[in-house]
Amino acid sequence: MKKQLVLNLLAGAVLGATIVCRLEAQPAVPAAALSSDATETKEQRDARMKWWRDARFGMFIHWGIYSVPAGVYQGRNIGGLGEWIQNTARIPSADYRKYAGQFNPAHFNADEFIKIAKDAGMKYIVITSKHHDGFAMFKTDDPFNIVDATPFKRDVIKELSEAARRQGIHFGVYYSQEQDWNHPGGDVQGRGRWDTNMDGSYDEYLQKIAIPQVKELMTSIHPEVIWWDTPGRIMTAERAKPLHDLLALDPGIISNNRLGGGFRGDTETPEGFIPATGYPGGRDWETCMTINDTWGYKSTDTRFKSTETLLRNLIDIASKGGNYLLNVGPTAEGLIPQPEIDRLLEMGKWLKVNGEALYATGPNPFPRIAPAAPNAGRGAAIPWDWRATTKLAADGSGKIYLHIFQWPADGKFSLTSTYKAQLVKACLLADPKTTVDGKVTTEGDQTTFALSLPTQAPDPIASVVCLDVKP
Repeated sequence: MKKQLVLNLLAGAVLGATIVCRLEAQPAVPAAALSSDATETKEQRDARMKWWRDARFGMFIHWGIYSVPAGVYQGRNIGGLGEWIQNTARIPSADYRKYAGQFNPAHFNADEFIKIAKDAGMKYIVITSKHHDGFAMFKTDDPFNIVDATPFKRDVIKELSEAARRQGIHFGVYYSQEQDWNHPGGDVQGRGRWDTNMDGSYDEYLQKIAIPQVKELMTSIHPEVIWWDTPGRIMTAERAKPLHDLLALDPGIISNNRLGGGFRGDTETPEGFIPATGYPGGRDWETCMTINDTWGYKSTDTRFKSTETLLRNLIDIASKGGNYLLNVGPTAEGLIPQPEIDRLLEMGKWLKVNGEALYATGPNPFPRIAPAAPNAGRGAAIPWDWRATTKLAADGSGKIYLHIFQWPADGKFSLTSTYKAQLVKACLLADPKTTVDGKVTTEGDQTTFALSLPTQAPDPIASVVCLDVKP
């Protein structure tokens, strides 16, 4: 992933997560950016994207031989991101490649990884098939891969893809198509080249490494998502086109906006932050975030976000029409760190009760919120203490789900906006038999929804009230 550059205060972020690392911006997309398929109709695109839009929650996995040093080189704790250790510490290729000989994740169990994702309520995973260090986590013709260069000698990508399909989870791969620190000609961003072994022709690298490996993934693994990363200035449209054209091997695949060369892909990828209002024009988007501070495993990084922060992030993202791709960083032994598992399973417990309010939902329907005590928000767009998702038909009938973070002590909850609808009934999603008294009043162009809630919140992190509405 990109290096951390500045700390940002998030507009619209959830409680406990207002200060985050906002990472290096993507290159500007030309006005005439190419879509994944210029001939695809809206109906065809909607059908192709449906499972992804319905999913809302996925697991990112950053795993490679950088988990062997785990943030330590020559006895020194190396700052920055765990997976960037070779770049940050300027480790020569000859020394870095030795970590492959020490990489033996004997405790790895593909079915267990997928089960953790499934128990967390995640609907898809995306794993690093090759990160910027150039090490492939799958069997490939280039020998710097997990089967040929390690004592483990098993194809992690293949095993995970098969386990995912067995358990009904969608499977995707991350691929660093331009930046590569261990193959001659691979682009080197960050602090620039530090080893003459990196010298060479990028075009030759593209033809010998990147294009063949992506083709191998497409034809042997058949991922449902391909997650490109870190296009730089050298990734022109001419160079990107052969990689983009490989997507035709599976017309159903979903790709992101990080190929470069003006190819826009299907999804926007805000990294480490939540856009205040989502993306304009109906663009599909997915926020990727870490559970702690780094993507790849780092033994010194124990600053794990709370379940409250992670769950409220998920709700906030869904309320703005996006997906949450939440990262885990397995160890060199092949284990997802227990603190990460604990938080994921706690999220899964909440989703078992309230998943209806997240999966296959639309965004917050309440525009131009007029703050009203005691629920006045800290932002003009949406009050601080709640979010909303929807399942509405074209005529406006259906369900609105209010995710209330700070339950009113007196049970009185109201919101006012320009959204107009009639309230048929209201209930607690955790206990549908518990109906909620509510009324709707309109004055001018402002409509107020007023609810009388039980004094006890069903959930300490986020309680969901389901509103049945009609036009």
